[in-house]
Amino acid sequence: MNAKLVKALNVFMSVADTGSLSQAAKAMHMTVSAISQQLRKLEDDIGQQLVNRNSRHLSLTEAGRIYYRTSESVLEMARQGQQEIDALIHSPSGELKILAPEGFGGGLLSKPLQQLLQSSQRISVTVTLGEGYEDIVSTGADLALGLAPIENDGFKSCLLATWPQMLCVAPSHPLAQQQIAHPEALVKENFMVYEHLPSHELTGVNNATYLLSRPKLSVNSMQALIQFTVDGLGYAVLPQMEVQHYLDKGELVQILPEWTLPDYRVFAVVADRITIPAKTREAITLLESYFASL
Repeated sequence: MNAKLVKALNVFMSVADTGSLSQAAKAMHMTVSAISQQLRKLEDDIGQQLVNRNSRHLSLTEAGRIYYRTSESVLEMARQGQQEIDALIHSPSGELKILAPEGFGGGLLSKPLQQLLQSSQRISVTVTLGEGYEDIVSTGADLALGLAPIENDGFKSCLLATWPQMLCVAPSHPLAQQQIAHPEALVKENFMVYEHLPSHELTGVNNATYLLSRPKLSVNSMQALIQFTVDGLGYAVLPQMEVQHYLDKGELVQILPEWTLPDYRVFAVVADRITIPAKTREAITLLESYFASL
């Protein structure tokens, strides 16, 4: 609510309760002149005289009595609203809207979200899975997770996690049956990529570099890319954290382990505001802590 209006209503209520400009001034820690000016401006704004000034003891006009009743309700609503806003800032509460890559729905968010929900009975969470930041405004997201910092003046990014990437194929794929020593052996095979990740340059022994060939298949979903790889369509660069359980179950195998790739980075994106709500701060802290433990 407008702070000036709240102050004016408090001045009016104090004048009405005390019946005196000087007593109201003392209670509000203001001068009598300032109290009188506030009262006059309030009357000018609503176009009605609120106080009878024809005696030493002030009294309310009929319009003033009506305005007094409504002012009580308005100020109470303002107090309740401020309390709820303060709660948002100081303790996790309200609905937290999270926008995250589709692949994070496979289990990466489960534990930190469980911790968040257990941290407060007054918080609820809505998760929207998608790729990129295009939906951050339309979904009204409080927190977006992505693989690159956002380039938008209205938002700010912070690095949450850095994970290794690896080249993977299905165990049935011909590449899994060969002893491959150099990336050149991959040239004739189907290279598949996640379109939101940067270039795929390998670094080998003695800092030798090799840029992987132009992809034969590009997809905007990490989960789809992982499934295509499991199904044997080709080889792909995949984040270790998202495919470790496939490796453990033998549904994927790593190739060229001695060659490294740029790290897979996860960013938290929030609106660029002076104060970040407690629910968002708590979510970022829990996500950062959990991702660091993986």
